[in-house]
Amino acid sequence: MPYRVAVIGAGFGGIGMAIALRRAGIEDFIVLDRADDIGGIWRDNSYPGLCCDVPSHLYSFSFRPWRWSRRFPRREEIVGYMRGLVAENGLGPHLRLGCGVVTAEFDERTAIWNLTLDDGGTVQAAAVVSAVGQLGRPALPDIPGRDEFAGPSWHSARWNHDVDLAGRRVAVVGTGASAIQFVPEIAKTAGHVDVYQRTPPYVLPKSDRSYREVEQTMYDRLSVLRKADRLRIFLYGELLTSGFVLSPKLLAAPMQMWRHQLRSQISDPALRAKCVPDYVMGCKRVVFSNDWYPALARPNVDLVTDRIERIVPDGAVTADGTERAADVIIYGTGFKSLELLAPMQVSGVGGRDLHEAWRDGAQAYLGISVSGFPNFFVIYGPNTNLGGNSIIYMLEGQIGYVLDAVKALEAQRLAWLDVRPDVQDRFNSWVQSASHTSVWETGCHNWYTTASGRNTNNWPGHTFMYRYRVRRFDLGAYQVMPKQPAGTAA
Repeated sequence: MPYRVAVIGAGFGGIGMAIALRRAGIEDFIVLDRADDIGGIWRDNSYPGLCCDVPSHLYSFSFRPWRWSRRFPRREEIVGYMRGLVAENGLGPHLRLGCGVVTAEFDERTAIWNLTLDDGGTVQAAAVVSAVGQLGRPALPDIPGRDEFAGPSWHSARWNHDVDLAGRRVAVVGTGASAIQFVPEIAKTAGHVDVYQRTPPYVLPKSDRSYREVEQTMYDRLSVLRKADRLRIFLYGELLTSGFVLSPKLLAAPMQMWRHQLRSQISDPALRAKCVPDYVMGCKRVVFSNDWYPALARPNVDLVTDRIERIVPDGAVTADGTERAADVIIYGTGFKSLELLAPMQVSGVGGRDLHEAWRDGAQAYLGISVSGFPNFFVIYGPNTNLGGNSIIYMLEGQIGYVLDAVKALEAQRLAWLDVRPDVQDRFNSWVQSASHTSVWETGCHNWYTTASGRNTNNWPGHTFMYRYRVRRFDLGAYQVMPKQPAGTAA
């Protein structure tokens, strides 16, 4: 018998969806994941120094606060939180790990989704929830000679812990959010680190510290204090978002914080000049760190701004002809963020291919429903990423919306529901129009927009407005197919 719901992905989105289903009394579901463990990106990434950029009290579900050890949680603690959620909610029997979904095909005759797994198995479900996220597939740069390097090399999201970097010469390609965290750590023991930078990031100070025991006790006894801190963090994020989506003029205070940190932590004028972005704050991801600039100023670290022309067996050659030796190369070059749901192949009504439908850029109504793909829902889908707040807050809204859609199928005795094309088109038109005033479309190259400059990843407004829009499921926005009475031919 087909499952009522199949959830793809066991990260925050998938686990949150599974919890919501169980709390609604829905037990007929399965959670599939390609890996042998839960955790999503927090499972896949394990590089030194990995921690969250969102304070812990907001980087957790509102229905399950946690006794975090510090303001910004480390990777191990976040994975521990997720494992705690699985155990507390009895999700173990619903998990099927080590089973990636290769294809998902909708059968109009039976109104059933047929999933083919990479272990050769199959799963059927009346509804599918994709919670694979936007940052699961590492992107390696197209640099000539990359495969000719003689030493070990890897992407930061696939860290090779078997290689000891102590005393070795390390080349780091990229200065994004991951490199900001692992470079200061490896620089402590590496013989030398060359950091190859294409464009410098804006780096804001990070007010991280451990929570004192007295604070933990107060949070445990007075939940209102934790909620108040959560609200404070949220409001700060919304203020930052205002500068991203309304006017860069509202970023005056963060800009001042960045300038002060840069000037106080780097005294060398030449190095400081290399760290000044030439784009509007927020056009690329803003990062938070207290030790990035001090790491660049270390005597065993060089910031290289010349473009890498090619990789050679023992290092890299830049455009000016300089060859720099390297024993190890680490790529902190981000993810294939514009290829949402890839490499999974999804076929909807009439065999419609999802990647073909998204040829000019991914889009979905509320980032959740795609016209032509009935009973198929996306969590952390197109235009639901954020530049200045917690994605967990967004996920909770999406999970509630999808749960209501699943319940509507049963309550209204529907075989399937499919968002109307005109509804999706109007929503996407609004997204693109609103995005024109955002910092993401001010001309820099980022992972939020397509080559043509179309925003496919970020929510172009405040997060509370998104939660308002998904506060309840609107069946009127969907085309529906009633279930056939028993014994009636389809």
